[in-house]
Amino acid sequence: QARIPGAHPSTTVDSATQGAMATVFPAEQAIVLGGGLAGMSAANTVLENGGKIVLLDKSSFCGGNSTKATSGISAAATKTQRAQGIDDTVELFVDDTLKGGASKPEVAKILCGNSGADVDWLVDKFNLDLSLVARLGGHSAPRTHRGRERFPGMTITYALIQMVEKIADRTDRARIITKARAHKLLTNSSGACVGVVYEKGGADFQEHGPVIIATGGFGADFSQQSLLAKYRPDLMHLPTTNGEHCTGDGIRMGEAIGGKTIDLEWVQVHPT
Repeated sequence: QARIPGAHPSTTVDSATQGAMATVFPAEQAIVLGGGLAGMSAANTVLENGGKIVLLDKSSFCGGNSTKATSGISAAATKTQRAQGIDDTVELFVDDTLKGGASKPEVAKILCGNSGADVDWLVDKFNLDLSLVARLGGHSAPRTHRGRERFPGMTITYALIQMVEKIADRTDRARIITKARAHKLLTNSSGACVGVVYEKGGADFQEHGPVIIATGGFGADFSQQSLLAKYRPDLMHLPTTNGEHCTGDGIRMGEAIGGKTIDLEWVQVHPT
């Protein structure tokens, strides 16, 4: 096993998979593309572990589709569930996910296996109220967490945004750049991704370091050359509540340097 430079001391990677890592090199910062819940979670995690980040979002403000979520966030074996006497397990969550149509058990196991610790992290680190737990469709136990606010997606995502903004205001460890449209991943001679090119105000700029792509999907791109037209042409005529930023930029950038994709036929038309 090997340490991942810049990662938490307990984070390791098997030598057999080390060569397949997107980036394994010392860096001054991590670059996060996308300012929704995924991107902000990545940014906060890097900051918690002593790293520096620059986060790019092509919109004029962060949040993405994450702020539109109205049901809550599902997780198994959380502290909240245990406190309320709710009997739930990761295995049951995996089972429900596979019954719901997931075709890759290894991915479902990671998603569900991490879910409890992820929700506990949101509660513990960001002082979020996720004390209301409901059983929604497709779930065998109450596991969808929310607080008393009307829009839990907005509440959760904004708490993470505010944490990064606070660190950016007080230190040099974080930067948020909005209206910044990333359009090309930079690679070194061995093919590792080592940075990104983005456009802002009509000019191109570069940031260097490992890149975390959290740019969302492509459900709002109705052009004939879109990923939507390629993978789900049957959805092209439907209206959507996806934000106009959902045009598959990160997917295309990753593919351009040899990145592989899976399950692109699964498109969420209404993220609300």
